[in-house]
Amino acid sequence: MSEARVALVTGASRGIGAAIAQKLAAEGYRVAGTATSEGGAAAINEALGEGHLGVVMDVRSEDSVAAALAAVEEALGTPVVVVNNAGITQDNLMLRMSAEQWASVIDTNTNGLYRVTKPLLRGMMKARFGRIINVSSVIARRGNAGQANYAASKGAVEGFTRALAQEVGSRGITVNAIAPGFIETEMTAALDAGVTEQLRSAIALGRFGSAEEVASLVAFLASEGAGYITGETIAINGGLYMN
Repeated sequence: MSEARVALVTGASRGIGAAIAQKLAAEGYRVAGTATSEGGAAAINEALGEGHLGVVMDVRSEDSVAAALAAVEEALGTPVVVVNNAGITQDNLMLRMSAEQWASVIDTNTNGLYRVTKPLLRGMMKARFGRIINVSSVIARRGNAGQANYAASKGAVEGFTRALAQEVGSRGITVNAIAPGFIETEMTAALDAGVTEQLRSAIALGRFGSAEEVASLVAFLASEGAGYITGETIAINGGLYMN
């Protein structure tokens, strides 16, 4: 890159999002990472250092998204790479799932994608370059009992990815999704040892992935070298699920 491009990573204060933000910063991008709290934004600033930005953003709120994007524009410039990583789970069996649990997951994981991506498109079109990378999940393909809301939200992410790729491809913008399987994070670390062993036995590589491996895939999709890949959902699950 002759001039450092600006990348926005939502949900960047920990786990996969933090690893993605750090990888893109190491690759030479000026990175804005979002968190839902001031403490999270401060942690991003500390992790990334000078020339980058941690900012509070609630993807459920158009006003919050607009304010955060304005702060990024002022501090770093116009993002031409966006990694839509922010997401939540609120698990329950369908018979017990409340309307609030359903709506909250859909609003964050699916509607949030719309709120963040739409206002960034004009800047990408003007630059004649853009990389939109959406984080889905292996659950979108395999399903999982108690996660109908999460599976639906991530299935929507993949449909969004394919449709938007067709809309903006002529402007030099690619749109792809990644679908991680079981990755070593705080969530998987809290699993019972027996459950962990059972899950690992179902994975061809016999282990959980690392957040850094996911980040490397994202960095490739953000690069010039991935310019002929669009509309795809790329699985990164160690062979847990094969198309």
